[in-house]
Amino acid sequence: MPSGTPEAPAPFIVLGVAGGVAAYKCVEVARRLVDLGYHVAPILTPDATRFVGAATFSAVASEPARTSLFGDVVTPIPHTYLGQRADVIVVAPATAHLIARYALGLADDLLCATLLASRSPVLLCPAMHTEMWEQPSVQEHLATLRQRGVVVLGPASGHLAGGDDGPGRLVEPVEIVDAVVRMVGGFQGPLSGRRVLVTAGGTREPIDPVRVITNRSSGRQGTALAEVAARQGAEVTLVTTANRTLAPDVARAIEVVNVETAAELFAATTSRAPDVDVVIMAAAVADFTVRAQSHKLKRRQGVPELEFVATRDVIAALVAARRPGQLIVGFAAETTDALANARAKLVDKGVDLLVLNDVTAPGAGFEHATNAVTILERDVEPTTLSTRTKEAIAEAILARVASSLARGDE
Repeated sequence: MPSGTPEAPAPFIVLGVAGGVAAYKCVEVARRLVDLGYHVAPILTPDATRFVGAATFSAVASEPARTSLFGDVVTPIPHTYLGQRADVIVVAPATAHLIARYALGLADDLLCATLLASRSPVLLCPAMHTEMWEQPSVQEHLATLRQRGVVVLGPASGHLAGGDDGPGRLVEPVEIVDAVVRMVGGFQGPLSGRRVLVTAGGTREPIDPVRVITNRSSGRQGTALAEVAARQGAEVTLVTTANRTLAPDVARAIEVVNVETAAELFAATTSRAPDVDVVIMAAAVADFTVRAQSHKLKRRQGVPELEFVATRDVIAALVAARRPGQLIVGFAAETTDALANARAKLVDKGVDLLVLNDVTAPGAGFEHATNAVTILERDVEPTTLSTRTKEAIAEAILARVASSLARGDE
């Protein structure tokens, strides 16, 4: 560094600690961040102090831990002091109570007030009992926060307080620190730096200039996958037949390619696939098209004879041309022997993940705002996701995608 050039200031990290038994683990988070040269400013909620003392965090952090909006000896308005200086705000553990208050925009303690007084990236690390984690209200609040750009890390599965076992365990301190380091470097989520291509909607095969053959796919699930991938930091291309309005927070971040027929979708997808890390084939592509008439068919001409022709298999072409490390995700809409048919398709198509959608199940499949799916992967037990919003389904699918990509990078 040239003489006289000032050094860049250390990244300023606000470490929020909510009232969960896992609060003790966050002392190590603070210590590790300080060891990396970061400036760490801890905030403990009043409930957090029931599990670990503020003095402990003060001893390992860069400045004394704060616990109240009032009585700060450094500044009379600590939430703006911290919120405006933060390069990243990390909350660990993020309890169900904290998540709800943050989603609702409450500012009834120093931590929530700081979150609301900041435009900095936020990392939430949930930790709670399994039953609490699985509550629809908790998942809805998290979905709201993700839409606002909040990065959610975890929870992990394992031993919980009281001898229980299951999802809800705080991720390990080293994982939290690694996520903070990446967020300081521009990380936006588990798909940061990845290029993702998603297809959505049902293709429309013309019979004549007026009529088409199509299917019931609405494009909701594919669109949700594109939106969630964008929120998780991916560069997203959406090849779609569905004219759906994208969520405002990600609309500018998604390249939309409008197509109509299976042939158009094939061309748009296969031409772009070599440049992406992940292809998610959520579109319902027609297996057959017809030789279209150049003029409108008339009733008085009698029942027409339609000549069907097989369409080109998009997934087969993608798998045949895939490059090393590229991940391909297929979908299977089934009505009978769903799991058996999906297992066979997983093998036959050669995809990495297959999402089974039993479209006869209540609240699942086409046109619904909700879905229920099973994710299949070779040599891994299928994972069934119960009925939930299509955005929540997208988050679960993309979590598997991110995990698979990470394994491939090792």
